[in-house]
Amino acid sequence: MRILVTGGAGFIGSNFVRYWSARHPDDRLVVLDALTYAGNRPNLFPLEEEGRVRFVHGDIANQQLAEYLLAEEGLSTIVNFAAESHNSLAILDPARFFRTNVLGTQALCDAARRVGVERFHHISTCEVYGDLPLDSDESFDESSPYRPRTPYNASKAASDHVVRSYAETFGLRTTITNCCNNYGPYQFPEKVIPLFTTRALDNEPLPLYASTENRREWLHVTDHCAAVEAVLERGTEGETYHVGSGREASITEVADAVLAATGRPATLKEIVADRPGHDRRYLLDSSKIRDELGWAPVVGFETGLAETVAWYAANEAWWRPLLGRAPVIEGGWDAAPGQG
Repeated sequence: MRILVTGGAGFIGSNFVRYWSARHPDDRLVVLDALTYAGNRPNLFPLEEEGRVRFVHGDIANQQLAEYLLAEEGLSTIVNFAAESHNSLAILDPARFFRTNVLGTQALCDAARRVGVERFHHISTCEVYGDLPLDSDESFDESSPYRPRTPYNASKAASDHVVRSYAETFGLRTTITNCCNNYGPYQFPEKVIPLFTTRALDNEPLPLYASTENRREWLHVTDHCAAVEAVLERGTEGETYHVGSGREASITEVADAVLAATGRPATLKEIVADRPGHDRRYLLDSSKIRDELGWAPVVGFETGLAETVAWYAANEAWWRPLLGRAPVIEGGWDAAPGQG
């Protein structure tokens, strides 16, 4: 397979590139990434040095560049991880999100149909569905209505509709996965688990939004990569698949687990004001991908979180230079950075 991986220098994208390269060493991988604040080219340096990955600095909204790369490299597949994904930044600069996530996806779809790629796989999020009550046992399945509540959520929902429209109108061969919250190595330290971990390692306060019982469903990034592999290899064109672990945890549970793993006291927890549009709970019904494609997560949350904390403790040289790159110093709603 010859694959264009957009957003491949970011957290999930770079993990996917490493995962795919290890499992499919004969495949050709080309990474297209705009290297915004969360894109980190050193994530790919070992693979670039070995000649296993080609990196191209560019924007998915540049349709001419995408067409050129697809044709020049003879790429058969696109896996589109590229997206702006910082909920708080989307409150301050929504246009940036609609440009990349909607118009960028549209340009990439156009490039794909003009060149004639065999598969366009689009990475989406559970957040397109809105949120769920804390006191319910509800979950979102693939037929749930879209009810995005924030500019980021809305931009991702719109990008999903763009992909589906190109399948229906132009016959583009597409699949979509909506995934729950990921965690693991190489995640930019604005996000809650690496934020809590790096702050705990520095003996600094861990900022918990005031709605401390709000819950997220957590999936290790390696399991996400395996799900995308399953869809590319065995998924049905035109279908959407939910990728989830079924394991929910509140922000308090996450903070407590990080503090336990780092040997830091509970007194480091600090309550801050909620962000506008702060969703209560997400949970995906992932029975479709499990039943039809045989995928299931293998990394348990407790084990995966402990391993993730250990990775950050051992890789300070990777995360320390990134601490000053977060695009938002949150203060308009008196919140602290990092809880996305």
